[in-house]
Amino acid sequence: MRLPAVQRERLTQVFAAQALTLQGWQRDVRVRIEDGVIADITAGAAASGALAVELLLPGMGNVHSHAFQRAMAGLAEVASAGGRDNFWSWREVMYRFALRLTPEQVEAVARYFYIELLQHGYTAVGEFHYLHKDANGAAYADPTELSHRIIAAARGTGIHLTHLPVLYETANVGGLAAQSDQRRFLHAPRNSCACWRRCKSRMGRMRTSRSASRRIRCGRCAPKRWRRCWGRCRGSAWAPARSISMRRSRRRKSPTASPGVGPGRSSGCSRMRASMRAGASSMRRTWTRAETKALASSGAVAGLCPTTEANLGDGIFPGADYIRQGGKFGIGSDSNVCVSPFEELRQLESAQRLSRQQRTVLAGAGESTGRGLYARAAAGGAQALGLRAGAVAPGMRADLAAYDLDHPLLAGKSGDALLDTLVFGLSGVRAREVIVGGRHVVKDGRHEAMQESAEAFREVLRALA
Repeated sequence: MRLPAVQRERLTQVFAAQALTLQGWQRDVRVRIEDGVIADITAGAAASGALAVELLLPGMGNVHSHAFQRAMAGLAEVASAGGRDNFWSWREVMYRFALRLTPEQVEAVARYFYIELLQHGYTAVGEFHYLHKDANGAAYADPTELSHRIIAAARGTGIHLTHLPVLYETANVGGLAAQSDQRRFLHAPRNSCACWRRCKSRMGRMRTSRSASRRIRCGRCAPKRWRRCWGRCRGSAWAPARSISMRRSRRRKSPTASPGVGPGRSSGCSRMRASMRAGASSMRRTWTRAETKALASSGAVAGLCPTTEANLGDGIFPGADYIRQGGKFGIGSDSNVCVSPFEELRQLESAQRLSRQQRTVLAGAGESTGRGLYARAAAGGAQALGLRAGAVAPGMRADLAAYDLDHPLLAGKSGDALLDTLVFGLSGVRAREVIVGGRHVVKDGRHEAMQESAEAFREVLRALA
């Protein structure tokens, strides 16, 4: 079932009792919007004639998502006989699941998932898309059928999409032949170029992978010579990545078994440096201090997916050292077991606390941990997705999320204390109003297409049960 796009009201003014701006917390703030961009901000203003909210924050960008995996949440939690489950055993379940999905089901899952993201305060998503072919490994009549399904899902919900078709041709960067259960992912460079061009024409005003791919690279399992080909066919050099989405792992399989970036011995240098030069999209690795420093000083945005990393047992990113050295980061939902930016940030900080056996690890002296995490992730996510957003300030896209303060735990709190409580004290926090590019996509906590999208999602789960 293909659901219609929802018509969304374009806002011109928002009034907030409290707003987190680039100048810090401000009260009685009127935000004026022109053509989807914040034109100016006035503190100490009146609420008349504007959408009135209690707490206004910059919308969060989700830098790494595989939308279809939302439908398999909870399906890989049964312990195997050997009791040594890890990313590799989870991947086997995911591969089997991916082989069953039809194009209609991919769109239905993505549409429902994107509405979930919006209702929890995400305003943009980077979709790492590697489902390209049918269940038999054959191309669809339209080779970009599944990309178009993702684009339709984003258009139908109003979330900003940075679509990233992944070049995935071999089992690893070393050239190991692809496995049969990877047959839906495989693309030759020429096909990837055609995919990008078709998606660009289909997306119109939405951000396509050409501009975004200069920030988040799309060559996952592809030899270096194919990456050069990809750069030529896109009409731009394969320059160093400005954003790298990563997982860290203490466990390492043999180089020939790795599904992601190849080891140093294959590329002649460390995986991190090789990946920054080649622009790889995903890394499972252990970071040295030198590599952490190099990444922090590079200007790249590290895409961290804390709940997925915890769910898969991937390990803990050296966040304290990275942030202390000026490193930028964004957050992503990756396998989509979590749809809340606040819970991702809580997991990020909690993992650091467990690792170091201390508190407030990712905060500077005298800094609110919740505010510091939220502001850095919003700014880093916007940069990674190629958006002038991530802050409430003139000239920024009007990507905004507003929250009620009616929970008893928020009584009497303001400013930093509110964000600390939202991140560390509450569960299931949902936005009251969400604005994307000036368009009002979530009203009174609900998305207009939620009911029919939820029913379509239920039908997918019943069919796959």
